[in-house]
Amino acid sequence: MTNDLLTIAGRTFNSRLMIGTGKFPSSQALEAAIEASGAEIVTVALRRVDLSAPEKGSIFSAIDPKRQLILPNTSGARTADEAVRLARMARAMGLEPWVKLELTPEPRYLLPDPIQTLEAAEILIKDGFVVLPYIQADPVLAKRLEELGAATVMPLGAPIGSNRGLRTRDLIKIIIEQSNVPVVVDAGLGAPSHAAEAMELGADAVLVNTALADASDAGMMAKAFAMATDAGRMAYRAGLGPVRDTAEASSPLTGFLSEEA
Repeated sequence: MTNDLLTIAGRTFNSRLMIGTGKFPSSQALEAAIEASGAEIVTVALRRVDLSAPEKGSIFSAIDPKRQLILPNTSGARTADEAVRLARMARAMGLEPWVKLELTPEPRYLLPDPIQTLEAAEILIKDGFVVLPYIQADPVLAKRLEELGAATVMPLGAPIGSNRGLRTRDLIKIIIEQSNVPVVVDAGLGAPSHAAEAMELGADAVLVNTALADASDAGMMAKAFAMATDAGRMAYRAGLGPVRDTAEASSPLTGFLSEEA
């Protein structure tokens, strides 16, 4: 939408849909999803690529660095030390000093560790990184990360890859209300309607991966998510009407044509 740019750490983006790059059946499917989505921020899990030869990696071959910001992701890190080491390695290999900070030591539900995330964020911010931390939908933690200097907060909608939608809706509403940095709803969004719902709440952006990779047509699904993200943002800006407990007529109950005859 014209004149409705997403700004993160002073950098502006037209698209409010971010794309992850895991689980796609081929680089062609990933490239189709990125192209159709219009995404300008694409996350790459550092453990999945050879940073010493990125031009040979199938994930990197699907990304156009002139059009998309490659956002390194510390997925797989279990401690603050591991996450910091991965981020610094990416920067040393020539990627921009932006990082999606993700620490998930528990393997069943892949829930982010709040203590290790806070510790790693403090180190990386002091080290000059633009940090986008993935967190549980915890308003207190979100505020602490903002106070440290995080560029965004990225609360989960539901566990990673679950496609369950916005199960943390009430907590995300609080985070949005209290936040002075962009709020990106990340993880668990499995349908375009979930993205629209998050944007209608006032989220600044959404990040989607599994829902696209699981689709029979990744490009078509990416386009659907892009449209839903824009629609949700437009609805939020337009101002949603109040939710009422009782019916309220949209037309007058008096003055019908038959009464005037």
